[in-house]
Amino acid sequence: MKPKKVALSLFWRTFFLIALLLVGGVFAWTQTFRALEIEPRATQQGQQIAGLVKLARAALQSSDGINRVALIKGISNQESLRLAPREPGDKWEPYETDRVTRAIGQELRRELGPDTVVASSVNGSPGLWVGFSIEKDPFWLQADPSRAGPILWNTLTLWVSMALLATVLGSAAIARLINQPLKELSFAASRIREGEFDSRLDENTLTSEIRQVNMGFNRMARELAKVEQDRAVMLAGISHDLRTPLARLRLEAEMSVHDEEAKQNMALDIDQLDAIIDKFMDYARPGDSVMMPVHLSSVVDREMAAFRDPAQIRISSRVAIDTKVMADDIELGRVLQNLFENARRYGRSTDTGIARVQVSYARTGPWVILTVRDFGQGADPKKLAQLTTPFFRGDAARTAATGAGLGLAIVDKAVQRMGGTFELANAPDGGLMAHIRLKKAP
Repeated sequence: MKPKKVALSLFWRTFFLIALLLVGGVFAWTQTFRALEIEPRATQQGQQIAGLVKLARAALQSSDGINRVALIKGISNQESLRLAPREPGDKWEPYETDRVTRAIGQELRRELGPDTVVASSVNGSPGLWVGFSIEKDPFWLQADPSRAGPILWNTLTLWVSMALLATVLGSAAIARLINQPLKELSFAASRIREGEFDSRLDENTLTSEIRQVNMGFNRMARELAKVEQDRAVMLAGISHDLRTPLARLRLEAEMSVHDEEAKQNMALDIDQLDAIIDKFMDYARPGDSVMMPVHLSSVVDREMAAFRDPAQIRISSRVAIDTKVMADDIELGRVLQNLFENARRYGRSTDTGIARVQVSYARTGPWVILTVRDFGQGADPKKLAQLTTPFFRGDAARTAATGAGLGLAIVDKAVQRMGGTFELANAPDGGLMAHIRLKKAP
């Protein structure tokens, strides 16, 4: 079993790619700054501290023993500087522990001599301690530790955090600007798919590529609207023009044909042609639906009453009387009428020759699923998805059946106009199930 791929919208994909690029840039800049800052900063700090040691050494060398003690006390009174004799029993910790401190230590030895000692604490007193000698007398000079060392981590963390926050916000803004035209195009395309051809995109946008795409889309929408309008006018015109000669044929058959069997057969053929014309008219009907709360059980009972012949079809309903959906009452009735007619023609049981139909429902969150099921032979699973295609017939046996092949196509189109979905499936124990998903009325 293949693992499922994570599906990301174009916005999030663009956002993550831009954010990854900018975050990488921030960290690369940070590392470059640290690398370029270590050598010159360490050299400068080492030279400053070495200068203090040289001043202290010169002052001590130019004073006699009595004045040297007073000088040591005077220097030690400074807040950021301390001078003390170095005793053989002093315990000290090495200062050079990382790249910056090692660079400072090397600079101090280069300036003061190879025997210079650099410590981070002496006898438990922390600081930057530099050990040097004057005429074989060893001394310690404690400098302010803030004079040496890299940029504090809290300062660096603060600036990096601010840069990352600006990166995330900037990535979101850039991704939104990039994907906004595509989002509008996707929304307009979905409206076209639902039969709303009045969608228009901005043709004055500054981006030339987006402007060309929007102009092409608007042109396509206008052409589709014209094709749809011409198709509806053509079907309505053909259907209207056919009814007049059919009416004349019916009248002539009644008046001129004396054979009752032939007259009856001609009447059946004319009724069949009339029914086919009705299907064309239904399929070409405009897509405007008046949505309102509809009692589902009332519509089912009303359409069940139209199929009264128990020798051909028997319908039972299990829809609760308080079930309400958002739908067009006329459209929903036409949907059920086509489903019952489809079951009457193709869903008959092989043993009795009667189409047994069961209507049930289920509530799932904000939806109501109405199921119309027959107990016939069902349909070929490979052809289920094609049964809602106009003029498609499920198998060779149905090809000989009467009808225009538009019944399920009309159902699918009408359900979509009401904001629902229509699905077909074979029942596990035989028969075809039609599932109509509609929004539950408040």
